[in-house]
Parts: sequence; structure tokens; C-alpha cells
Amino acid sequence: MTLPGPLSLNTVTVKPLTLAQAIEACARHGIPGISPWRDVLQAMGVDKAAQHIRDAGLRVTGLCRGGMFTVGKRAEAIEDNRRAIAEAHAIGADCLVMVCGGLPQGSKDLPGAREIVRDGLATILPEARAAGVTLALEPLHPMTCADRSVLSTLGQALDLCDELGEGTGVAVDVYHVWWDPDLARQMARAKGRIAGFHVCDWKVPTTDLVFDRGLPGEGVIDIPAIRAMAEASGWTGGVEVEILSNHWWAQDPETVLREVKARHAFC
Repeated sequence: MTLPGPLSLNTVTVKPLTLAQAIEACARHGIPGISPWRDVLQAMGVDKAAQHIRDAGLRVTGLCRGGMFTVGKRAEAIEDNRRAIAEAHAIGADCLVMVCGGLPQGSKDLPGAREIVRDGLATILPEARAAGVTLALEPLHPMTCADRSVLSTLGQALDLCDELGEGTGVAVDVYHVWWDPDLARQMARAKGRIAGFHVCDWKVPTTDLVFDRGLPGEGVIDIPAIRAMAEASGWTGGVEVEILSNHWWAQDPETVLREVKARHAFC
């Protein structure tokens, strides 16, 4: 097994920090990559953040997030995604991570929701191509299908990539795909199209299905095995640590960052 690639810090892992503080923390702890969420990016200001990231010499492995096409009015969702594309371009992100949205409020029409997602992606794709921004479709665990993403498997995401073509890829988050009995075949199918690779762990027992992720090594996911699949499919980017955790958010961010560095070996 090869050693893990360079670390990248998804800023939600240290949620209490501002983006400026997260950038400085990456430099201080020798973490060479960062992936901001849009709320902290916008709070800092896109241009200021872009300059600060460049000055720190950090690679931007992604911007979280675009998508949510099924939430609210379609026109508003499209405009928000256009802004997200511009932000990803401005900070030089490897990709714009797309969490595409669950069922529209009050709806039980799952096929219809997936069609809304497909149409939304097709609408914004020309602008993403023009900006050189890869739309990284992130399948989420089926438990989130109703409220977060109607894309539940890597296979579904790749089907959309096949249909939509240039400018699309996938973001593989081990938390969301580790359970899939078809994972090995789909990871091979993803060759050349993995735009992001996110790591965390599935704890047993899990006390919250969204906000109880573990640091690598705290749970049951064979992260190195999935990373090996990604590398076999041509992935060479940063290993992005993305921990949504009420437990870890309550800790001193410096403690969290030391743990992130120490657990790189579990990736």
C-alpha cells in the first residue's frame, strides 16, 4: 500500500475558525491544501481569501458547495450555482463540489427530483466549462436522499457524468460510498474523473447520521483500500479531511488539527 497523498483541510473540520484562521492554521501545521466552505469564503471576501490562500502557498482541493437544485425556486438555485462557479474560479479550486439536493418540499417524486438535478447541472455546465471549473458530483449516503441528495451512489453520479460530458467529475467521500457493494467496479469506471477525495470515518455506534463523523482510524471504513482504488483510477490530488462532528467541533481547533496530522497514516 502506498503512503497517503498530501493532506488538505476541509474548513468544516475546524468549524469554529474563520477562513483566515484556517488558512493560517494550515500553514502553521504544515497542511498543504485547503477546501473552504462558501459561508466562510464569503464572510472573508472572495478576492481577499484568494490572495491569502495564494500567499500561504496552499492548494485549493475544492470549494463546498454548489448544487441544491431542488431547494426553493429553480431560478434562485441556478443563480447561486453561477456565483459558486465564479467563486471556485477566483480561488483556483480543483473543483466545485456539488451536493445536488433532496426531494423538493412536500414532494414524493424521486424520479422527478433527479430530473431537476440533471436539468440544473446541464444549465450551469457551459459556464463551468468556460471558467475551467470542474463540477464534482458528490453522491451521498442513501440516508440523506430525502433532504440532501437524490444522488445516492457513485454509479448514479457517473451516469450523469457520462450524459453531461466535459466539465463534470465526481467527488468521492468515503463516508458516503464505503457501504456500496458495487464500489470497486464503479471506482474503476471513474478512471480520470475523480475530482475530489474526502476522508473521515464511520463510527460504531453512530449517534448522529450527519454530525458524528470520526477522524480517520476512529471507525470501520477501510480508507486505504478506497484510496488505493482512487489512485488506480488516476487520482493524484490531496487527501481532503472533512469531519462534520459535534464532538470534534466542541474541541480546541488546535487539538483537532494535531489529530488530523497524526491520523494521516490511517488514510
